[in-house]
Amino acid sequence: MTPPGDLLGAISVSIVAAAALALVARRVRQPLILGYIAGGAFLGPHLGIGLVVDEASIEAIAEMGLILLLFIIGLELNAASLFRTGRAVIATGLLQVPLCAGLAWLALGGAAAWTGGDFDRLYLAVATALSSTLIVVKLLSDKLEMGTLTGRLTLGVLVIQDLWAIAFLAVQPNLASPRLAPLLGSLAAGAGLVAGAILLSRHVLPGLYRAIASSGELVLLVSMAWCFLVAGVAGSVGLSKEMGALIAGTVIAAFPYGSEVIGRLAGVRDFFVTLFFVALGLEMPAPSGTVLLLAVAVAAVVMAGRIAVILPLSTALRLDARTGAVVAVNLSQMSEFSLVIATLGAALRHVSGEMVTLIVYALILTSVVSTYAIGVSDRIAAGVAAALSRLGPARGFPRPVSRSAAGAEEPGRDLYLLGVSREGLALLQRLEREASPMKKRIVAIDFNPETLEQLEASGVACLYGDIANAETLRHAGIGGARIVVSPISDWFLKGTDNLRLLRQVRQLAPVARTIVTADTLAHAQALYAEGADYVLLPPALSAEHLHQLLRDGRPDALAAARHHQGLALGGGQSAVPDRAGA
Repeated sequence: MTPPGDLLGAISVSIVAAAALALVARRVRQPLILGYIAGGAFLGPHLGIGLVVDEASIEAIAEMGLILLLFIIGLELNAASLFRTGRAVIATGLLQVPLCAGLAWLALGGAAAWTGGDFDRLYLAVATALSSTLIVVKLLSDKLEMGTLTGRLTLGVLVIQDLWAIAFLAVQPNLASPRLAPLLGSLAAGAGLVAGAILLSRHVLPGLYRAIASSGELVLLVSMAWCFLVAGVAGSVGLSKEMGALIAGTVIAAFPYGSEVIGRLAGVRDFFVTLFFVALGLEMPAPSGTVLLLAVAVAAVVMAGRIAVILPLSTALRLDARTGAVVAVNLSQMSEFSLVIATLGAALRHVSGEMVTLIVYALILTSVVSTYAIGVSDRIAAGVAAALSRLGPARGFPRPVSRSAAGAEEPGRDLYLLGVSREGLALLQRLEREASPMKKRIVAIDFNPETLEQLEASGVACLYGDIANAETLRHAGIGGARIVVSPISDWFLKGTDNLRLLRQVRQLAPVARTIVTADTLAHAQALYAEGADYVLLPPALSAEHLHQLLRDGRPDALAAARHHQGLALGGGQSAVPDRAGA
């Protein structure tokens, strides 16, 4: 047992336990956050061996970790880039939180009545509406989906969720006396804090960071000092210190040196994230059977609520059901912000200890379930989309429809692009520059509305739909195709692959010639064996081009290749500067 006041000893055993349990979590393919919480629970006085029992040490660990955790979340929250992601992200993010909170308010009134706190129902509704940035980003990175349409939608919604959480943190201290004047005072204080932080970040911090950029130690020290300065000011004006830390990180993230600060703080981030969740586990009380049953109910409301809210929103925004279902599955867990809000609510005596316990166990349950669900999100989404398509337009879930149906039905439209990747867009842009008649033969099928708007603007016939769905291909008239091209690698195809697409095309358009994409020689051989007419092999094409560049021994070979590439990019004049002008 660590003696009272031994903060260093408490931190030491906490890190050791967190490392051991995180290794176990990694072994069984669970989020590391669960290992950290389990490590704290093992050490704590309620569920574990009672090695760390000093409440002061526990609270110090939790508060320090919480402040730096929110500072780093703010560093990774670039609100300026949010408005460049499109109306689908903004509309979904703005509506998802209040709609999910409203559903939880209606569905979980009984749970809040059982816990008995004055604001338990409100806190539970807010907690269930937020999703975990840490878990989602980690899993999407592992699946290489950060740059996909569903990945960008998911991340955009997470950013707006964080903005909703900031708004709640601003009014949270005055919930106990919800008169207009204190609430307006909180909002004014928050606005003043944001304005002051922005002014300093524009006029003071850039010069300061430029002066110390050569010293990694000073960059780290000044960044942490900035975090605690804004957090301290926030606390002195009646706001939460955690909100101040979040604002401190957010204003740095919007400027060029933000990425450098994130890089310098990466190790500190991992350390304090660990401490925060270990401290949470240390304070976890033993659950009753009722708490566990209610946690299952809360988890069910979270996951069902995401589907019930995001699918109709995606339909209203002209996204297909599969895209909406994938985003809903990605967001189907509770957030670390939920724990932050609940912990602060307990400190303010807004919520009962039972409610905090319920939120903790519901978060753990949704984290475990969503880890598996995100791993197979494409299969879940395909099943949801198929079920909804059978309901038909009368139930409000229309089947995939053409964005440019008239153009797609013109005679001579016999060259089908199944998905429009970067390579597909490059092909279409080259045809545009050359005014090639081939452009009038193309029908492009994709479910990314941004891509389709770009194609429509250039006059390409396009259809909105999921190429993994055979009904979409049939509806697009692929039976009359002469050539079918799948330019997307299996790494980026979701819900299908080139082999399955090839088999579908062979059934739907038996006379069409097929061009598909492979990532390896073995994959290419399998596609040829299945009947592909040609297989694009990007690594082989790159290797062949590089070999030609290196084989040409003339002194001006690279300059000539560079000039030729510039003509291709610029459509008539070089768009690539010479080395002398670079």
